[in-house]
Amino acid sequence: MARGDAAIMTAMKADHYPVSPRPAPSAPVAGLVLLLAAALAGCGGGGGSQPVRPSPPAPTRVWPSVVPDNPQAANDVLMRALGLVGTPYRYGGNTPEGGFDCSGLVTYVFRDVLDLRLPRTSRELAEVQGPKIAPAALAAGDLVFFGSRGSVSHVGIYVGEGRFVHAPSSGGTVRLDHLDGPYWRDHYSGARRVLR
Repeated sequence: MARGDAAIMTAMKADHYPVSPRPAPSAPVAGLVLLLAAALAGCGGGGGSQPVRPSPPAPTRVWPSVVPDNPQAANDVLMRALGLVGTPYRYGGNTPEGGFDCSGLVTYVFRDVLDLRLPRTSRELAEVQGPKIAPAALAAGDLVFFGSRGSVSHVGIYVGEGRFVHAPSSGGTVRLDHLDGPYWRDHYSGARRVLR
């Protein structure tokens, strides 16, 4: 396995959620939680009540493999972005030493690797000249955007197989997430291609 492939695999294996993960409860605590849940299930009231079951997870899409217009530039961007996984989040940050916010990460990577100067905010990045990309046509190095009610508030770099690297939030670190994750799927607002 090539060195770059090993870095991607290591980054992809980590758990990634929009909130900080909680440690697993110890065995006695887990047993107590199960016992309490069973006791509460009996308090459901009159006959015929059905146990509450969690909803099934949303199906994960099959993400086609799309060859970037400039494969070498896309690979260079991905290697640099994935190399920054674990860098602390900092609002307004735009360096590995000082930390990154989402758009700071994107502008740093493209400037550092390709000397490509991009706008600084996620809203400005969403307006960059270049084709809008449908989810099924995403290629490595495309910018993916998130927001709500027509407003863009977050950006990341697509790496392939439905995954993107980004600097998610205060207290977090640069990480790899999946576009089909519950938060990201519901707030996805589009993509742009800047590599040609």
